[in-house]
Amino acid sequence: MIQTNSGLRSLVQSLRPMTSSLSKLEAYSCYTSQAASALQQATKPNSYREDEYAKVDWDNLGFGITPADFVYTMKCSIDGKFEQGELAPYGNVELSPSAAVLNYGQGLYEGTKAYRTDDGRLLLFRLDRNAARMKMGADRLCMPCPSIYQFVDAVKQTALANKRWTPPPGKGTLYIRPLLMGSGPILGLAPAPEYTFLIYASPVGNYFKEGLKPLSIYVEEEFHRATRGGAGGIKSITNYAPVLKAMARAKSRGFSDVLYLDSANKKNLEEVSSCNIFLVKGNVISTPATNGTILPGVTRRSIIEIARDHGYQVEERAIPLDELMDADEVFCTGTAVGVAPVGTITYQDRR
Repeated sequence: MIQTNSGLRSLVQSLRPMTSSLSKLEAYSCYTSQAASALQQATKPNSYREDEYAKVDWDNLGFGITPADFVYTMKCSIDGKFEQGELAPYGNVELSPSAAVLNYGQGLYEGTKAYRTDDGRLLLFRLDRNAARMKMGADRLCMPCPSIYQFVDAVKQTALANKRWTPPPGKGTLYIRPLLMGSGPILGLAPAPEYTFLIYASPVGNYFKEGLKPLSIYVEEEFHRATRGGAGGIKSITNYAPVLKAMARAKSRGFSDVLYLDSANKKNLEEVSSCNIFLVKGNVISTPATNGTILPGVTRRSIIEIARDHGYQVEERAIPLDELMDADEVFCTGTAVGVAPVGTITYQDRR
């Protein structure tokens, strides 16, 4: 069993106050007049008070879909520029059967969360980094992308419109999912003629069924999450369905999730299915370098910055599997999972 380091525990707890301190720069405590106007128009048909909560069992939230009231949609015009977006009631999306996202997987997504404070405000976390990562992914998949300002403003509007779905402090978060996809019809393999950026939201609790209990991770040898020169370093929608088989097999054996090895040498750590991984050995914290096959997580980067502020030596490098088995402590990070402790690692016949 991997031991818990009290110093690291205090480091991890620093992440939540960081949300509050960053809100002045990268999140928000109040909205622009443009967002306020859009929100006012969108919520006019409803009669709930701003301080009212939706009817949700906040004490038993899992990580599943509970649709909030509104989605945000913005389309790209022929000249490659995104037009003014708008809020609309949550509902299904109409797509052509020949849409590029359906036929060729030309799509990206991001994930972020809104937190409710004790005094009723909403906090968003480092949205500019999500926006920049979507831009990087859009370039890789030959898609136009909303500007950082458009991305941040759209997420703010979505969070405010769905405020009543944001759980009370300590009960969960409002998970916000921005999507960018080739919505235009195309038959031959080529970039789509039209693109849609949309955002929906859902209140969520813990990602793993274990809650805050340490995870049990299985090291996968047969399947690989990403290969060099591929799209593993961006949040392409094509990255996720291929890991479902490995995840299902591991969970049927009682494990929480799967840790993948590099496809070239099959000896260095990459990622867990939906999150980055960190090792602790003494005062050194190590995590695999983002070399094109590993997603540059926003929570990952935040933990690195906090750890260095707390005096830890942080290394981003290739990490052989043997180092993982000899670590003092292991944890995973991600927007969905937050910071999740790992209790056991199983590799072949070693646990």
